[in-house]
Amino acid sequence: MTAMAGQGSGHARFTFRLRVSSTAGAGLEAEWARCRWVWNECVAVSRRVHGLNKSAGQKVTCGPAHLDRMLTEARRSMAWLREGSSVPQQQVIRDFAKSRAKALKDIVARLPMGQRAGMPRIKRKREAAPTLNYTTRGFRIKDGRLHLAGGIVLTVVWSRDLPSAPSSVRVYRDSLGHWYASFVVTTAAEPLPAIGCVIGIDWGVKETATTTSDAHDLPHAQHGKTAAQRLARYQRMMARRKPARGQSASRGYRNARHQSAKLHKQVARRRQDTARKWAKRVVRDHDAIAVEDFRPKFLAKTTMARKAADAAIGATKAALIEMGRKHGRDVRLVHPAHTTMDCASCGARTKHALPLSERTYTCTACGAVSPRDKNSARVMLVRAGLNPAGADRVSAGGPPVPSPREPGIPVP
Repeated sequence: MTAMAGQGSGHARFTFRLRVSSTAGAGLEAEWARCRWVWNECVAVSRRVHGLNKSAGQKVTCGPAHLDRMLTEARRSMAWLREGSSVPQQQVIRDFAKSRAKALKDIVARLPMGQRAGMPRIKRKREAAPTLNYTTRGFRIKDGRLHLAGGIVLTVVWSRDLPSAPSSVRVYRDSLGHWYASFVVTTAAEPLPAIGCVIGIDWGVKETATTTSDAHDLPHAQHGKTAAQRLARYQRMMARRKPARGQSASRGYRNARHQSAKLHKQVARRRQDTARKWAKRVVRDHDAIAVEDFRPKFLAKTTMARKAADAAIGATKAALIEMGRKHGRDVRLVHPAHTTMDCASCGARTKHALPLSERTYTCTACGAVSPRDKNSARVMLVRAGLNPAGADRVSAGGPPVPSPREPGIPVP
């Protein structure tokens, strides 16, 4: 299995399945135990510092440099910690520092509790999945195998070639017990030939994506709904076999939990596959894409939460942006405010927000009538400066696109 996720301009992640022997698995588990101990120590230091700053009014910090010195002292005094490689342990401190800095930034910004990142918490042995980060001095690829610091050798299932030498690798285990290696590599853009078409995209729940082109609409795939009956069966099995507090789980409980995790993974992969195939088709057929910068997090608190989660709008949007950048397309994010209230033809705005039950947009100014979501998709083009009827077709979010046209509309 391979997967790629954007890591910024010119960088990407290439993920490959690993074949892990019993010896290598024991080595990875031991490394993860040491890294988990380092993380938990960082959490304990952070909490002590927070308590001092709150009670005594002091201003004590625990940045990466301070934690690095503590790690050096701990490795000097503990033979068990010294048996492992210092590279993943130092990367744990880097990850902890980023997580803590994000949480403090959200607190200073006074974000609501539901929107801010929480402070780093303890990683428990039976709950946290193993994940190890290695920089270039902690790994090498030799004879097609991945050699990690500490003498751990892993067999990689190479499904494709790496475009360049990797700068780092993350070795992790998923909920099914499968191990993966995710390499960060430098990639070159793969520009596609110019088509002369533009498209506007509006996200929704009834249809995952409604566009200005009927041929590129993305219907709700309902992968989660299809698997709901089987998932409920495994969850009932887990509920009947749930062990009492302090007791180990039975084989039946572990099997049911494994089947439930397997089904969740299957649904997630189907959603990802659907999103990437649709994104590739949209990017291949259009030069410029106006996308609603929609954040579906608030839908989790509505009656549409289950259907919205099954639509995977966030993952589909991320796949579209990633594919557009990869192939050099002009992707413009449009603020979603009032997109259902504006008229794409004349720009007039209704006095009141349309209820969800009203699926047809009728403009009281110019009399234009169109499906609600189609009108919103055309509003995306107007706000992005890609409207064919516009005078300048220029927006502050990006350079002008020469002679754009919508699918089915010839260039005059």
